[in-house]
Amino acid sequence: MEETESTVTDSIGVENSTATDSTLDTEKSKKEFVWTLQATWHLVHVRLDMEAEFDQAVCKKKRLWEGVAERVTALLGAEGYTGVPARAFECDLKWRNMLATYRKNAARARHVGLHGVHWEFFRAMHQVLGRSYQEIEAQRKAKLDNTKLEKSVASKRYTPILPTPTTVTPGPAPSRPPQDVLQLYLELQERKLNMWAQQKVLEERKIEAINNLARAISSLSQDGVATAKNATAADSLASSHPHH
Repeated sequence: MEETESTVTDSIGVENSTATDSTLDTEKSKKEFVWTLQATWHLVHVRLDMEAEFDQAVCKKKRLWEGVAERVTALLGAEGYTGVPARAFECDLKWRNMLATYRKNAARARHVGLHGVHWEFFRAMHQVLGRSYQEIEAQRKAKLDNTKLEKSVASKRYTPILPTPTTVTPGPAPSRPPQDVLQLYLELQERKLNMWAQQKVLEERKIEAINNLARAISSLSQDGVATAKNATAADSLASSHPHH
């Protein structure tokens, strides 16, 4: 008899638990907005109608999504809907998911054509988004490439210089000096050549000056000898013709 009472009690507990879970699900469903097919179509039409406003460079997206939610709820209310109203964050999240699906179908349409896409919302979205979709993708790709380039430059610019290890295993000598050492060697050789050329010019000038001095001395010597000879000749003439 005790076992029977225990079994009945357990059964009642399970039934009560099941009833509680069902009640919680019902309460939860009353607090969440359900995206039916009709509600999704209203979101598509309202959001595409406001594409120009969302495309502005400076705009408060939260306020725009609040407007979308109000319009979707109003359209559903006109059709007799009395459930939980749509909220801004729910519309935003739903649209993001739909955009991801649209991009996948747009990529498929480029390969197989529009006839190969069977998603019910694609054509309505593509009529508005299709013209700027390629531009948006190109800008997104360019931005992504620029970001990668900036990260690459930044990583190279700020790469830490590791300290040189104290013990280095000697390796084979390089067959040719590194580029910077070679450049320094060439500059030194060029400087040596310039110095040698300057020294050569100075030596040539010294030799020329010495030659000029030697010629001047020789010329003076010759002039002195000639003067002496002339004087001797004059004296001889004077002695050979005495005055009477």
